[in-house]
Amino acid sequence: MTFNEIMEMLRDIGAPGVALRFALALLCGGIIGLERESKRRSAGFRTHTLVCIGATLTTLVGLYLYKSGLSTDPTRLGAQVISGMGFIGAGTIIVTTRRQVKGLTTAAGLWTSAIIGLAIGAGYYEAALIGVAIVLLAALVLSKLEYFIMSSAKRMNIYVEFDSAGMLDRLVERLEGKGIRVIDIEFTKQRTVSGERCSAVLTLIFKKRQKHENILSEMTQFDGVYSVEEL
Repeated sequence: MTFNEIMEMLRDIGAPGVALRFALALLCGGIIGLERESKRRSAGFRTHTLVCIGATLTTLVGLYLYKSGLSTDPTRLGAQVISGMGFIGAGTIIVTTRRQVKGLTTAAGLWTSAIIGLAIGAGYYEAALIGVAIVLLAALVLSKLEYFIMSSAKRMNIYVEFDSAGMLDRLVERLEGKGIRVIDIEFTKQRTVSGERCSAVLTLIFKKRQKHENILSEMTQFDGVYSVEEL
């Protein structure tokens, strides 16, 4: 049996092809999920694996119904998977009290995992495996490049906690004295058992590129500042 004949058999929806599809869905979904799991995200190994397996099964059902002679579009079920993944993906996205949006990468990973599952179910193994490789490249390599670019950008958002409302004016003055312009402020004040607790989200612009970690380190030394975090 030639290589092409073997591939044709594996692309069919017979027992060997179905077994290979589910094995690849388990592998591909698991690889993407492990990367998310390593970063302690809510949707990790099991979630991505189940999404990929479910999408694979959806495509197989569509192909089975079509080959059984029923008058149906075999891609219709797959289309519902792509739109339906928005429901699961939206559940992983949150906006924190510090104006941070988290979960976008996980939501995109789930959506991509579903599409990879559809490709596996259709027997397009090459596209699925290349897709997984590109997803891993984006998650592991491009994330480091993104961090490198953002860590020295001329603009940054920070979240600061300090002891009193008057401290905010002094904080802005000290920043501007270092050549850092504050272009936006979102101020919040709370009363706690221990006294007044204030916080603010500041948008800073630098005249020249600076390491953000150096700015944060300097700000933590300011009197009255409890904590500083880049958003």
